[in-house]
Amino acid sequence: MGDDLRTRIEGLLQQHPVLLFMKGSKQFPACGFSSQVVQILKKEGVAFETFNILADDDMRQGLKEYSKWPTFPQLYVNGKLVGGCDIVTEMHHNGELAGVLKG
Repeated sequence: MGDDLRTRIEGLLQQHPVLLFMKGSKQFPACGFSSQVVQILKKEGVAFETFNILADDDMRQGLKEYSKWPTFPQLYVNGKLVGGCDIVTEMHHNGELAGVLKG
């Protein structure tokens, strides 16, 4: 991954404490997994931003390398990868996600 892309990813993560890299947007999720994480974040009552990886192929490929996580969505809180849909869903159900989001 190039330095420009790494700088761009890190800039987005610094700018947004809770950021979901997803397919589509929070208003119009483009896959079920992305939609599920958006709904969970809304239930948690946290302010969050989204980035549509379908609109930016360089970002989509670069994030896989940056996070060492091959799939989307990818939830970041305070610059750290929390995980994808399965992990976020499990953390929501067992109450861990609320603590991470309040971080």
